[in-house]
Amino acid sequence: MTSKSDFYELLGVERSASTDEIKKAYRTLALKYHPDRNPDDAEAEKKFKEISEAYDVLSDDTKRKQYDTYGHDGLRGYAQRDFQNASFDDIFSAFGDIFGEESPFGDVFGMGGRSRRAQHSRGTSLRVEVQVTLEEADEGIQKSIELWRMEKCETCSGNGCRPGTSPTGCSSCNSQGQVMRNAGFFSVRQTCPTCQGRGQMVTDPCSGCRGQGQVRRKRDIDVQVPAGIDDASRLRLSGQGEPSMDGGPAGDLYVDVFVKEHEFFKREGADLFCEIPILYSQAALGAEIEIPSLREKVEVQIPKGTQSGKLLRVRGHGLQKLSRQGRGDLYVRANVRVATKVTKRQEELLEELAEIEKEQMDKKGFWSRVFGR
Repeated sequence: MTSKSDFYELLGVERSASTDEIKKAYRTLALKYHPDRNPDDAEAEKKFKEISEAYDVLSDDTKRKQYDTYGHDGLRGYAQRDFQNASFDDIFSAFGDIFGEESPFGDVFGMGGRSRRAQHSRGTSLRVEVQVTLEEADEGIQKSIELWRMEKCETCSGNGCRPGTSPTGCSSCNSQGQVMRNAGFFSVRQTCPTCQGRGQMVTDPCSGCRGQGQVRRKRDIDVQVPAGIDDASRLRLSGQGEPSMDGGPAGDLYVDVFVKEHEFFKREGADLFCEIPILYSQAALGAEIEIPSLREKVEVQIPKGTQSGKLLRVRGHGLQKLSRQGRGDLYVRANVRVATKVTKRQEELLEELAEIEKEQMDKKGFWSRVFGR
């Protein structure tokens, strides 16, 4: 899993910073790395998305508390906007009001000045992390995720108005969502700062959502993790993100699945690797030993004369492959252990064996070849 930078360091604020200080810091950096100021600059785009993710967490009291207590791990299982794959439209839709009138760039180049009335926007996509054990990755498992997301207010059906009332047209932009502004020799269109591009104003706000048209709700979402899934894999649940507020399609929910390290097995694709201790006598004479696999115990044949470090292959006892296309193999590394304590009888037998091996070594002339005499 790739490590992330500290959110406070990204925004250049102290951990004790107020919400206003965090907002001001983000606004300054967002304007600096704004895509219209840095066209075709991949590093600026990456930085823009990183600081947007940091602001998304630190501007939310609940997320910030989790982050302050547990760091990035505290956000696991907690739905977040998927800034890594988010478009600039998604980010501007979420935080566009933070730039105010000082961000005219997009209206010239067609990125920042979005008339939300011109076309239906897609709901915000979310991302959440899930951890599974190696055994669960092998078998496949259904995980239940506790997901908090913004949803349309049921009281006002999402229009932000008190029941029985309706939004009124914005007089600043004549309900167009955009206004004309002189910029030197040019006249450019900008998102209306009064209605934020909606073309409508809420004059009598709904008590349920305070005129926002959205409320935060908890949902339990079932996620089917397929058998054989790789570490750091991403699952996409279409339409399980946040709904669009203007009738567009809902966003998606991306589930990043991470497989915990196993205390005995190491994984390479669908193959498993482990190390087992064997006795010197087993290595010399050969033996059949029983070891655990992920699902059952298996018999491993130790050939005569096995050297320490030799890799033995047990076919078909690795991990389930994706799409149920068979299983990988289990590789067992034999580690010959030398006894640190021996009985008197064992010592006598080893001394006798040592004499025999010494005679065999002398007959082969090993030391003569090594030292040239």
